[in-house]
Amino acid sequence: MTQTELTELVTALRDNNLTIAFAESTTAGMLASEFVKAKGSSDVLKGSLVVYQPEVKIKLLNVRQETLDLYTAESQQVTNEMVMGLKKLLNADINVAVTGLAGGGGSETDEKPVGTIFVSFLYDGKAEEFREVFDGNTQAIRKKTVDYIFEKLKGVLEQHYDR
Repeated sequence: MTQTELTELVTALRDNNLTIAFAESTTAGMLASEFVKAKGSSDVLKGSLVVYQPEVKIKLLNVRQETLDLYTAESQQVTNEMVMGLKKLLNADINVAVTGLAGGGGSETDEKPVGTIFVSFLYDGKAEEFREVFDGNTQAIRKKTVDYIFEKLKGVLEQHYDR
C-alpha cells in the first residue's frame, strides 16, 4: 500500500471516529511500524502488542494453553483468542490480530505450509477471520501480510462504516 493510500485509510478511520489496535505475532511490530508512517496515525492507533512467544500470548491476551496445545500457536483459533484479548485490553473500535508461519521450524504441515497467515478482525460486534498463504522469504511474507491486512481494513471501512 502506498503512503497516500495508507494516509487515506487513516483518514477514513479518523473521519468515522474509530480507533484501531493490533496484536502482532508473525509481523513482529511491522504492522504498527508501517501504519504510523501515515499522517494522522496518532489520532487513531491505540497501540500494538508484539506477542511473539506463546507465553506472552497467554499472559497479555489471555490465550488459553489448551488452545495452543490443541491447535498450535500458528492457528486461526489462537488468532481469534488474541483478538478477543486485545479488545479487552485496549478496547479499540477495530481490533486486528495476526499470527502464522513466516519461516520454517514452526507447526508447518502439508495443509499449513510456511507462508500460512491467520488474521482476525473484531469490530462493531462482528468478527471476521482470514487465512492466506504467501510465498517468499520471511521478510517478504511479513510485508505481504501487512499489505494484506491494510487491504482488508480498507474493505471493512468501505463495507461497514462509509455510509
